[in-house]
Amino acid sequence: MRRTLFLSIALALQATATVGAQTPTTVADSALPAQPLDRALDALSRRTGLQFVYDAGALGNPQAHAVPAGLSADESLQRLLAGTGLRHRYVNASTVTIEADPAPVATPAPRPGAGTAATPGAGDVARTGEPLQLDGISVVGSYSRSLEQAVDLKRATLAFSDSIVATDVADFPEQNLAEALQRMPGVAIERNKGLGSRVNVRGLPADYTHVAINDLATASGNGGRDVEFDIFASEIIQQVTVQKSPTAADEEGGIAGAVRISTARPFDYAGRKLVASAEGAHNSISGENDPKVSFLASDTWGDWGALASFSHARRTNRTDATSGINFRPLSRFLGASGTRGAHAEAVFERDTGLAIGDRTDTAESNLIVFQDKVGDRVYLNEQEKWGATASLQYRPSASFGLTFDAMLGGYDTTEGEYDAAAYSASSRSTLDTIHEYDADTLARHGIVVLRDVSYTATQHEFLSKERVSETDYRQYSAALDWRGDAWRVDAMLGYSGADRTLDYANLKHVAYAPSRTRWTGRSGETIPSDDPATIDMYDAPDRYLFEAYETTRERVVDDKYAAQVNVARTLDLAFAPALHTLRLGARRTDKSKEREYGEAKITGPAAGDGSWANVRTLADSPLEWIGDIVPGGRYRAGDLAWRQVSNDYARDAFRYPGFSTPFEDGQYYRVDEDVTSAYAMAELAFDVGMVPVSANAGVRWVDTSVLSYGYHPVQREDGSTGYTDAPVSKAGSYTDVLPSFNATAELASGLLLRAAASKTLIRPALTDVAYKRTASWSSYRFTDGNPDLQPTYADQWEIGLEKYLDNGGLLAASYFRKTIDGVVINALTGTVEDVAVYNANGTLNGIYDFDVYQPVNADGSYRVDGIELIAQLPLSMLHPALEGFGVNANYTLLDSSLAGESDLGIATPMPGLAEKTYNLTVYYENDRFDARLAYNHKDEYVESIGYNMYPIYRDAYGQLDVSIGWRLNDHLKLSLKGINLTDEATTGYTMDPSFPTMYELSGKRISLGLRADF
Repeated sequence: MRRTLFLSIALALQATATVGAQTPTTVADSALPAQPLDRALDALSRRTGLQFVYDAGALGNPQAHAVPAGLSADESLQRLLAGTGLRHRYVNASTVTIEADPAPVATPAPRPGAGTAATPGAGDVARTGEPLQLDGISVVGSYSRSLEQAVDLKRATLAFSDSIVATDVADFPEQNLAEALQRMPGVAIERNKGLGSRVNVRGLPADYTHVAINDLATASGNGGRDVEFDIFASEIIQQVTVQKSPTAADEEGGIAGAVRISTARPFDYAGRKLVASAEGAHNSISGENDPKVSFLASDTWGDWGALASFSHARRTNRTDATSGINFRPLSRFLGASGTRGAHAEAVFERDTGLAIGDRTDTAESNLIVFQDKVGDRVYLNEQEKWGATASLQYRPSASFGLTFDAMLGGYDTTEGEYDAAAYSASSRSTLDTIHEYDADTLARHGIVVLRDVSYTATQHEFLSKERVSETDYRQYSAALDWRGDAWRVDAMLGYSGADRTLDYANLKHVAYAPSRTRWTGRSGETIPSDDPATIDMYDAPDRYLFEAYETTRERVVDDKYAAQVNVARTLDLAFAPALHTLRLGARRTDKSKEREYGEAKITGPAAGDGSWANVRTLADSPLEWIGDIVPGGRYRAGDLAWRQVSNDYARDAFRYPGFSTPFEDGQYYRVDEDVTSAYAMAELAFDVGMVPVSANAGVRWVDTSVLSYGYHPVQREDGSTGYTDAPVSKAGSYTDVLPSFNATAELASGLLLRAAASKTLIRPALTDVAYKRTASWSSYRFTDGNPDLQPTYADQWEIGLEKYLDNGGLLAASYFRKTIDGVVINALTGTVEDVAVYNANGTLNGIYDFDVYQPVNADGSYRVDGIELIAQLPLSMLHPALEGFGVNANYTLLDSSLAGESDLGIATPMPGLAEKTYNLTVYYENDRFDARLAYNHKDEYVESIGYNMYPIYRDAYGQLDVSIGWRLNDHLKLSLKGINLTDEATTGYTMDPSFPTMYELSGKRISLGLRADF
């Protein structure tokens, strides 16, 4: 008999849930709350890989019972359907039909861990009668559905977490994965010239977040632990979960949280799936049009399935900016020898009427500040990004599966920077006239600011900079899953690697002349002074002398291997009925990071030739107007125009044949890190009165060994300086025990109380661990790595209340606290006596004692408290006329005792921590049309601390994005998307908004795309 049935579980590419469905299972891994049956089956489908055929219109949609964690799929279905008058029946190995029970019996739901009667499984299809043949399955995907699935994932997970699935990842106008994540509760991003790059979870620095793809920690390709998300194309990502409270089974790492990324697999889809899309985007400043294409192909045949996806995009973005306008202490001039220091003191006292007690006392002169530098800059960033995934699955039954995943990609950027700058703090200069000063704005800190000053010899610079970066990443993993009646085993073997090369060049021309620099309303400016020798810095090319064509080259190779096995045993113990599952596991990871670096200066047409220095002028090179060098026309951050040397000409003209930047032994390091870990975790389900409770509690043991080596500076018998002939190495190690606990209690239908407590860690950056010594001969300082560094630890707990609505909505609030120990800081750790310092000509400069600085774990603890609020509401709950409308919003408020390290004792938040972030999305959708308006906001935060004294803030930033889609037919969809529609500028200031440091415009971006789905 043939029948047409409808599948209520959405399985389209843009709305596929992937938790647990990556590999089929017959065990429900976490509790299912009481909820309408269609939603319960939806959740069970994702974690088991089974597909349920269920006609809610004909059979109704009764309330299903809650299901504790650890039950098999059959036990879970019996529990769900008990008393509903419905039953389940296997159609084939992966499809189950829900149908009316001809003789319904109100059966009590089984208690956790209790055995049940045998239910036909995949191998018993023949005994259940002829398999049902289906004419078709209705497949529907939408943004609201993806939100519901994310809510289901949050509800079913014991730990605190938030997720986004494919529609939410790819259907907004994001430029990369970082920008997709910014809409999640507690997540904010760091922007660089209009592009999201790094992710901050709950306000903590990016390197406090652990990132894994398909359960394999991601190679970063840089010297730290943080991952630059801009290298990943969001189109190849299927699901992202930010887990904010760990379990013992999770790989350790992540004080802020763990970002877990999943790519698609073939059995995620009901049969064949083909998707292709093409898009063109326009940047409002550069005027360039950028293409992007992507496709996904997936199919299953019998026990096998294969999937491949690919995305390629080009992006040209122009940023116009004024920047570099930071404080510089007047000790720069007051402490100068000869007449410069005395002259600066005389001018200051003459023009301000304020007295200086001792001009050589930095405790006094550091409280008088002036502008360090004013720069007018144009950046042109050209990117080419590609990413591909492949997945091969073998699934002979619902209880066994093998999966191979691969992820490859490349991210190449060429960034040109054209900089017209005036360096007020020139070593040749001093104060000439103070036109305006401010002793009031920062009076509480005792700081006097020189707002408007003429200088005797400002260093004017024209800089043509070019940064070429190439990143290649790859990841391979093989996973095994086997599930029996009481046992479950899963294992993984994987590799993650990234190679990054960076080539940097700076063509520098300099002119020394009197000029006047001052703050303006939103940045700063340099204009001619009253001195007859002054110049118009933007139109005097013959006054600028060639100084050097500076180059640097760096290569980082980052490799990681991992092996893991987990075993779970379902229990039915009369003496401990609440204990239903025991989990054990072990993991081994080997990580290696190697870095090479070098720099060189070209000062003539051949190696060793310095004939260009201080002879060749800017006018000797072909000059172009800045609006002609970069696409987009005039400079938008100010009413200025200037001529400069293009980077294309500089690379061809100044790099003589055979030139390459050599790597330097003294800059080399390698760090090998081996980690062995094991865990044990118990899962429990019990009732407290009428309240069902699910919990897990466990402990993870971690043993880490580090071998680090690099070259150390030495002095040879002839008086020259060099480095050791072979690397100097040192080993370090530490062992940790990390407990964790997570629990939920369903206080009423749809009302969950969630709690968690744990100890977790983040490992130190490998640049800090690297055992190498670098010397600063002019500062009489050695800087060492420290293989003995311990991780930074956090004791944390969280409690929250979550209300899940029948229409897929969610209201949630939680409070969390983290107590952080062992924050890494740089500190004076020793002295090397009697170090000979030689001049460039080989003569002895003198014998000095050198200070040794190292990164160390700071004493004391720091606290971070926060509140998170979430509201996801389909507005049809308010009135039927609002069908299709909805709101998705979240808000995070932080309070921290972590303080910045200001040498002046100025109280400042931890760099990177924003007290408030929020996101608001308003959407409407129907069968043919959808529209989303999204606004995200990050409050002001300390970006850095200038000269370790003056906090530099990044202003609060809010961005408005829009996405509109029109489904032309069942297979084609047209979309129009916009980023930063209000053309917001990125701005900052030092200590007070009246002292701006930057004004940066990156423009808005409009894209038009077409998507085909078969």
